[in-house]
Amino acid sequence: MLFPSFRRQLLGVALLLPVLATAQTVAPTQPEVPVQQWYLLDPTADGVMGVSAKRTYQELLKNRVSTPVVVAVIDAGIDTAHVDLKRLLWSNPREIAGNGQDDDKNGYVDDVRGWNFLGNADGRNVDVDTYEDTRLLAKLKPLYENKARTAVPAAKRAEFDLYQKVKRTQADKIAENTQQYQSLSESYTQTKSMADNLRQILNVPRLDTATLRQLRPTDPNLQRATQGLEANLRAAGYPDLESVVNDMKEGMDQSKNLLDYSLNPKFNPRATIIGDDPTNTTDRLYGNRDTHGPDPGHGTHVAGIIGADRTNNLGILGLADNVRLMAVRAVPNGDERDKDIANAIRYAVDNGASIINMSFGKYYSPQREAVDAAMQYAEKKGVLLVHSAGNESQDIDTAVEYPSPVYPNGKRVPNMITVGAAARLNDNHLAADFSNYGKKNVDVFAPGHQIYSTLPGQQYGNKSGTSMASPVVTGIAAVLKSYFPKLTATDLKRIILQSAVVYHTKVVKPGTNQEVDFAELSSTGGLVNLYQAVQLAASQNP
Repeated sequence: MLFPSFRRQLLGVALLLPVLATAQTVAPTQPEVPVQQWYLLDPTADGVMGVSAKRTYQELLKNRVSTPVVVAVIDAGIDTAHVDLKRLLWSNPREIAGNGQDDDKNGYVDDVRGWNFLGNADGRNVDVDTYEDTRLLAKLKPLYENKARTAVPAAKRAEFDLYQKVKRTQADKIAENTQQYQSLSESYTQTKSMADNLRQILNVPRLDTATLRQLRPTDPNLQRATQGLEANLRAAGYPDLESVVNDMKEGMDQSKNLLDYSLNPKFNPRATIIGDDPTNTTDRLYGNRDTHGPDPGHGTHVAGIIGADRTNNLGILGLADNVRLMAVRAVPNGDERDKDIANAIRYAVDNGASIINMSFGKYYSPQREAVDAAMQYAEKKGVLLVHSAGNESQDIDTAVEYPSPVYPNGKRVPNMITVGAAARLNDNHLAADFSNYGKKNVDVFAPGHQIYSTLPGQQYGNKSGTSMASPVVTGIAAVLKSYFPKLTATDLKRIILQSAVVYHTKVVKPGTNQEVDFAELSSTGGLVNLYQAVQLAASQNP
């Protein structure tokens, strides 16, 4: 599933409304820091919990030579025309673009930029798909609805129990999204109306923090309103009120789509678009060359965090300065299929990726064996996997999230890093409130709250989620591999984890009101830091 942080985040942003409506001034709780790309800054020098990328390039890498590194982004697609990405896109050197031939004989015709496992040869693509528990519900309901457990044969009771579980999770998701849709609809209507009125009264085109800070209305109530709005936008990490309105609209639409499609057991777009058997994991030759897809917003944002162009003086700076971004489309709006993920991993490995970013996940994995086998294949080929921990505020030591960092036999996946999301200040909200955590199954935390990156259509914007924290770690791994090319996947993992900076800050445990030691939320207890990682790599690889 593409982790939708919008709705959880925006319900919190809606708390701004009472402040704005009554025009009360609220003292800023955060220091004056750049909203955009805070995650590249240094905790000591800049006062935000970034990964020290700017300092690393200035002090440690300026006299070193880098080599290109292929990084695969398994996601919903990438906007290949984005000015901050197009120079960095991977190109298959063995394929001739647009000739309709499988020049490199790998089974994928015209896979110049990567491959799309969510499409058909006729060019149609799956955009929205169902959740995995919705699929299980559709499969199991005819077998077990209105039956008592005692009436089910002993050999089928585990499946009966699974049905009862997915029935509950389905009902919970429907209730949650119904409530969120109603709340966001109301908040969106109020906030949009307020923004329209305030722009008109102030005679400004945009209600951004810089404009609001400079305004000096003569009306004292209006002055308090602009000060309160500016302070609260900064506290929430938004550059302007228009971004809040847009995110509310997107979150509202997302909840509605989930209710209409992803949570609808009768919805099955794959059957009509791809027409394959999604349980047949030996089937690998399907899809099309469209790596953009119907909705590449998530993947474009992820790709920019990893490697947006650092040389063009436009937009943003990616973490890595010498990457080739391979797009592998396998994640719809909904839950990814195990078959597609297994094939996507194998495709990336076979086509030269050294690192694979995996900003997706789910809590049921019917064909887990295929994904595990693909991860083992990546291990044998020396490829690092970086995976987001999930956005449900859960302890994934107990609530298993897939792909799992532990194989069924208890062996840990040696070439995978699982990443939780951190916010920008070293206070009791350092652990992002949506982030999953786990002393065993989450390796490390990375910046993942209000991360500014590329968006389709030459745009830029903030997104939050462990989906954003994962590419921060992927970017760090790419820098290490680029400047120290002899490092193996296990070397990269070891260096990134050993160099993580441990913090014992008392933080609110995600999903609770309880304060815990931040170091107890992951196995390292720390935040990734590029400066420390490069120093460690250099000391071991002079």
